Amino acid sequence: MTLKGRHIVLVEDDEIMGGSIHQRLELEGASVTWIKQMGRGLSAIRTPRQPVDGVVCDIRLPDGTGEELYETLCRTTTPPPFLFITGQGGIDQAVRLLRAGAADYITKPFDMGGFLNRLARILRPEENVDLPHQTGISVAARQVDALAAEYAEGDHPILIRGDKGLGKARLARRIHDLSDRRAASFIEVRAHRNDIDDQALTAAVAEVGEGTLYLNGLESLAAETQDHLIETLAADTPFRAVASVWPTVDEHIIAGELRADLLYLFKAHEVFIPPLTERQDDAIWLARQFFEALNQRRNLPLKGLSSHAESAIRVHDWPGNGRELRARLLRAVEAAQGEWVFPSDIFPELGAENDRFSTLSEARDAAERQQIIAALARTDGHVLEAAKLLKISRTTLWEKMQKFGL
Repeated sequence: MTLKGRHIVLVEDDEIMGGSIHQRLELEGASVTWIKQMGRGLSAIRTPRQPVDGVVCDIRLPDGTGEELYETLCRTTTPPPFLFITGQGGIDQAVRLLRAGAADYITKPFDMGGFLNRLARILRPEENVDLPHQTGISVAARQVDALAAEYAEGDHPILIRGDKGLGKARLARRIHDLSDRRAASFIEVRAHRNDIDDQALTAAVAEVGEGTLYLNGLESLAAETQDHLIETLAADTPFRAVASVWPTVDEHIIAGELRADLLYLFKAHEVFIPPLTERQDDAIWLARQFFEALNQRRNLPLKGLSSHAESAIRVHDWPGNGRELRARLLRAVEAAQGEWVFPSDIFPELGAENDRFSTLSEARDAAERQQIIAALARTDGHVLEAAKLLKISRTTLWEKMQKFGL
């Protein structure tokens, strides 16, 4: 297996060893992000500029341990394959990490050829490398697209989970178009409508034939219709069923509004679409797609999105996700007075917010965030030293950094 074209994150504070590994990986054709602190390693792996195929991580770091880094990632995401570097005294810790899901470890000193072979074996498989961007360009978006392509090849029910405005119906249609059923019908049942009953479901099943039946809003089906759906799926039906639900679907089960056994008929093959606020690069990518399409409608086309507009898009929370982004871009392209789209075109409420008086809680959070940024800048990202400077524990600082998205 070659390392050419693969993206490796190297977390190593030793200048000699890190430099040697860095140089050799680049000679092998890999792109390398070299990080020397645990704090910076977390953001480089969790929100990378390009998908991470593997991580080479020293267990001993100046501001923590590789184990802390790995365990922090495991709490919020599925980490890429980790190859840990350890001394003889750290083998027990390395074995513990393997039991926690890490891919491999290697002890110092090691032969570079052996190291490269070990690394090549644990790298994330190069699947769907030619898959076009559909959901976005981030690691999370690429995982959604890869799962959609993988699941399209089977016949099992599929669950798409995500908030409003994330394109769940579009993803369901894409799964159908990628499958062997694409020549047959794609029928959408909008369960959020109150008039979906047994009769409407029966009609949809009859119409779909050997195609794909998409149940949009599974949690909104009436109890009687849920019973009918379970009976239908229990029979040897010729169609493929795809259902979408909101992230809070478990609340509907607790409230007795959704049958748990119905949800778990779909849940074995689940695709989760993360909200846009967690995918800043995708927000910019999607904004550019919308802009290009909307700009073609203008008699006098604009030059583009200004860098200030893109910065504002990057930091916005996007509670309405892609739906809100498109609506704001539509207004901005229509309302823009100059040659470029500026933040005020996308967020006209910005002027009013400047006059709004912040609450004590908002002011306190803003002040804490700025002070943490200043401390990290002064200590060159060294979390332990920053915590000492702020006179708080490292754990408390980590919690606050995650709260404020740092």
